[in-house]
Amino acid sequence: MRLSPAQYLSIGLSHLTAASLIAGFFVTKSPNPFRAIPVDADFAREGSFWKSADLGVKCSLCPFDCYLTEGARGKCRVRMNRGGVLYTMVYARAVSLNLDPIEKKPVFHMLPGTGILSFATVGCPLRCSFCQNWSLSQVYPEQAVKGEQLAPEAIVTAAVNNRIPSIAYTYGEPAVFYEYMHDTARLARKRGLRNVVVTSGYINPEPLRKLLPYLDVVKVDLKGIREEFYSTEVGGYLPAVLDTLKLLAKTGVQVEVVNLVVPGRNDGAEDFDLLTKWIRANMGPDTPLFFSRFHPDYKMRNLPPTPVATLERARAIALKNGLRFVYLGNVPGHPAESTYCPDDGTLLIERSGFQVGRINLAGDKCPKCGRKIPGIWR
Repeated sequence: MRLSPAQYLSIGLSHLTAASLIAGFFVTKSPNPFRAIPVDADFAREGSFWKSADLGVKCSLCPFDCYLTEGARGKCRVRMNRGGVLYTMVYARAVSLNLDPIEKKPVFHMLPGTGILSFATVGCPLRCSFCQNWSLSQVYPEQAVKGEQLAPEAIVTAAVNNRIPSIAYTYGEPAVFYEYMHDTARLARKRGLRNVVVTSGYINPEPLRKLLPYLDVVKVDLKGIREEFYSTEVGGYLPAVLDTLKLLAKTGVQVEVVNLVVPGRNDGAEDFDLLTKWIRANMGPDTPLFFSRFHPDYKMRNLPPTPVATLERARAIALKNGLRFVYLGNVPGHPAESTYCPDDGTLLIERSGFQVGRINLAGDKCPKCGRKIPGIWR
């Protein structure tokens, strides 16, 4: 039997395993997927970061800065001009809710081996041809079963009552449900929970700064290091993402970076060299970096999975360029899933897939040489 996210919370997370908590994403075929959403719908409310413009409104949430005439949607599909007001159409409308291991995000430098309550709405401003969550990110709100509202209070209370230490805003691009994320993160912080945002980095500086006081980790998908790749395969502007990373590097938030390696698209030695040198110069050598294995999906089902040897070559280049914590993703059992002390090679956190074995830290330090390991460990 399929249950909605709200129904999962109502029966109690403590009675469910991580596997059985997958609420999934439910899509219905609509005879008119572009029909107007009433502004008094439960999940519609005035959005943040917009202003009136000539015969319309201008949204300033993400770098597209969409200008919307009456009834028009932004590139994200979930923000609309109705009557000269910008509305978000997905407030408190989680369409996917899971209890995940934090390693699945992937986040490796915060509370290893713990669960994280993860949710999303539909929508994304980008159009990645290799999207791994396209059935969620590339649809309109009215293509999803409405279900019940899932208020920020319900999500936070469920996490607290079930002793889940963290909440993740993830799967698609959480910037599109900014108001929902902001309110949930603020309440979570008050209740002593950690907040993790898994993002493409496609957000403007002002809304990001407003959100940062409530965040512990921001995991950014840096999809490539070439503007042409972002233009043709991502549908966005690379400089905007790099600006987000530079802004984050100046804050106290933990930042981890993932590069999904797509065969024949962003997998050249020069790509890895440029990307890792940029991270080293602009974010610092202790920035955790993942090279993740692509699997055929969405518009790139004709490509093969990324060869493990390509990922290993990328990691070798990253280490040569001075990065200290470089991981391989989607390669269960590979030694590069684990965390090692960059000074003496001591195994600090043993991982295989989403399973964590031995945690060998003395507080936040290597037990052998005393080197401080960046992260949130308690």
